[in-house]
Amino acid sequence: MQAARLPGPPELLPNLPNAVIDLQTEAGVALVKGQWRYSDTQVTEIDFVAVGPDLAPSGAPNRTYDILPHAEGVDFDDSVWAALLPADTEKRLSTGRVCFNWYRINVTIPAKVGDFDPAGATVVFEVVIDDYAEVWVNGKLPLALGQTGGQVAGGFNTPNRVILGENVQPGQQFQIAVFGVNGPISASPRNYIWMRTATLDFYAADRASVGREASVKINRSAPKLDVLVSPQAKLEQIAEGFVFTEGPVWVQKEGALLFSSPNTNTIYRWRPEGKIEVFRAKSGYSGTNIGEYTQPGSNGLTFSPDGLLTICQHGNRRVIRVNPHGDIAVLADTYQGMRLNSPNDLVYKSDGALYFTDPPFGLPRMFDDPRKETPFSGVYRVKDGAITLLDDTLNGPNGIAFSPDEKYLYVGNWDMAAKVVKRYDVQEDGSVTNGKIFFDMTNAPGADAIDGIKVDQAGNLYVCGPGGIWIISAEGEQLGLIELPEDPHNLAWGDADGQALYITALTSIYRIRLNIAGVHP
Repeated sequence: MQAARLPGPPELLPNLPNAVIDLQTEAGVALVKGQWRYSDTQVTEIDFVAVGPDLAPSGAPNRTYDILPHAEGVDFDDSVWAALLPADTEKRLSTGRVCFNWYRINVTIPAKVGDFDPAGATVVFEVVIDDYAEVWVNGKLPLALGQTGGQVAGGFNTPNRVILGENVQPGQQFQIAVFGVNGPISASPRNYIWMRTATLDFYAADRASVGREASVKINRSAPKLDVLVSPQAKLEQIAEGFVFTEGPVWVQKEGALLFSSPNTNTIYRWRPEGKIEVFRAKSGYSGTNIGEYTQPGSNGLTFSPDGLLTICQHGNRRVIRVNPHGDIAVLADTYQGMRLNSPNDLVYKSDGALYFTDPPFGLPRMFDDPRKETPFSGVYRVKDGAITLLDDTLNGPNGIAFSPDEKYLYVGNWDMAAKVVKRYDVQEDGSVTNGKIFFDMTNAPGADAIDGIKVDQAGNLYVCGPGGIWIISAEGEQLGLIELPEDPHNLAWGDADGQALYITALTSIYRIRLNIAGVHP
C-alpha cells in the first residue's frame, strides 16, 4: 500500500537547493539571458626573469611560458569567440594531450526560477570539467592558501562550487569564466576537455546559514547589557567535531574564519557556506618527538596592521609571521638567550609593535618540563626586531587585548589561584606601566581560569572565564555572563560589520550576533 502524502511542499534536505538552473539547456541559458562563448588557448614562450633574493620576480632574464588568451577579466571582449549552444558544452573540445580552454557566460538573476523567488537568495555556480577547472567570477579568482576545490581545481571531475553572491536580487549580473585543463598534465593524456555539468543553485536566505541554534543562557548583571546583547540574541553552533579549538581570527577579505586546533597541529578555515578546510598543516611543530606533546600546534592567530598572518607556535616555541610570498619570518623565539616557553596569544598595536603572552602550557610537562629555559611566564613586546619583557609576575598570562584607544593593555591570567585580568597603562613609546588587577574572578565557580580576551568599540571586555564569557565594562563593572554548552577559550569579531562574536570552545565553534562591533585586526 502506498503511503499517503502529507499536504504542503516537501521538506528540503539540508544540501538540496530551493531551485536549480541548468546552464547546459536552452531553457536554462535563456532564463539567465546568457550565451556560452568558447576559445581554445595557446601555450606561448615568453621573456621573463628568474626569482630574485627577495623571492619576487626580480632576478636575471630568462624564458618561460604563458597561456593565451587571458580571458579571466570581467571586461574581456569575447564577442569574436565561437558561440556555443548549451548542449555543445558537452562536446570534446580543445586540441587534446596538453591543452587548455575557456568557457565564458554572463548570467542575469531572473525574477522567478520556477515558483521560487530568488530575491535575497544565495546563488552557487557549480561546474564539473573533465578533467580540471578554475572558476573566475566577475574577474576575480580568490587565491587562498590551503584551499581545496572552490575556485581552483580540486581533482579529476571534482564539482567546483563557487558562491556567486549572497542576498542577490533579480536583474543582478555575474560574469563567469571557466578555465578548463586536460589532465593529468604530467601524463599528457590522449583525450580532450568537456563540461559534464554547469548549474546555478539557489538557496533561500533562511537556508543559507549553516549554523544551528544552540542553548545559551545570558545572565544580565546590569541594564547596560541590553545595549550590547539583545534579549533576542541567539547562539549558533557553526562547526563541531574537534578536540580543542583556539586562536580564532576573521579574514575580512575572504569572509572566513581561521582557527587553531593545538592538539591536532592544524589551522582550519571555516567558510560561511559551512565548509571546513585545512588551512595550514603542522601549524606549530614538526619535530620527531611530536608524540610527547598534548598541544604541539598553533594557538593565537592575528593579522599585522599590513595584513600578514601572525601565529603563536606551541611546539616550535616561537611567534612567526607569514610573508607575502609564503615564506615565514620568526618574530620572537628567545629572550636573553633563553628559549621561550610556548607563545599563547598575541595582539598588534597600530604602530606595528607585537605584544604576546608566553606561559608554558604548550610544553609536554608544562611548568615541570625539563626543556623549559625561561624561569618565568612572560608578557612581551616585539618592535623593530627587539623583544622586551613587560611583566613576569603572572603565573599563566594568556589572553591579551588593547582598549580601542590603545591607552590600556589587558592580560588575562590562567591560574586557578588567581583568575584575574590585569590592566596596564600604555606609554607613548609602547612600554607599559602601572599594572594593576582590573577584574578578579578567582572565587567564581567553574573549572576554567581566564583564557581569550576581546574588546568592543565602546571599550567593553569579553573574557573567556569560569562559567562562560564575562562581559565587563571599561570601568570594571560586570555587565553579564554568556553561558554556552561548552567552555569558551577564545574569541574573534567577524562578519562584514564586525558585530558577530565567533567563539572557539572545546569541540565546537559558536557564533552570536551582538548590537555592537568589535575591535579586530
